[in-house]
Amino acid sequence: MAARLLPPSGGDTLWASGIAAFESLSAPLARMLDGLTAEHDMVKSFPAHRFARTPDERVRWDEARAKNPPVIHPVIRTHPVSGLRGLFVNEGFTTRIVELAAKESDALLRLLFAHVAKPEHTVRWRWKLHDLAFWDNRLTQHYATADYLPHRRVMHRATVLGDKPV
Repeated sequence: MAARLLPPSGGDTLWASGIAAFESLSAPLARMLDGLTAEHDMVKSFPAHRFARTPDERVRWDEARAKNPPVIHPVIRTHPVSGLRGLFVNEGFTTRIVELAAKESDALLRLLFAHVAKPEHTVRWRWKLHDLAFWDNRLTQHYATADYLPHRRVMHRATVLGDKPV
């Protein structure tokens, strides 16, 4: 990602390490999560009521939804290069833990989302014009702070298609 236009202040990006988050779990919780799977759905972050408000937007949204149906991934993912394990749940896309009842899933996901976002698992980047950042999205989450409005932040981003999480 490259910073092209920045606000006078704010607009930082935070990255959280799923590996650091997993490694700091208690052993009993880590064992409980091992083997569980979670559903990830784009609609959680891109709901139709916000992104399909006009007929043209609805066509684009329906096409995106058809190309990106909900998928099931392991809650604990193994990085294909390093072999390290990490939490693979994300507040923006993870909707439920498949093997649990709805209330159990909701409670556990709230705990895991908060755990991943703890400051000790994150790094905060304060952008300067033309900064360039690369990250491995396989076990990393990012969050762009929205503390700069009404100013604009323009970033150019390229995404490499990844592998299937295991």
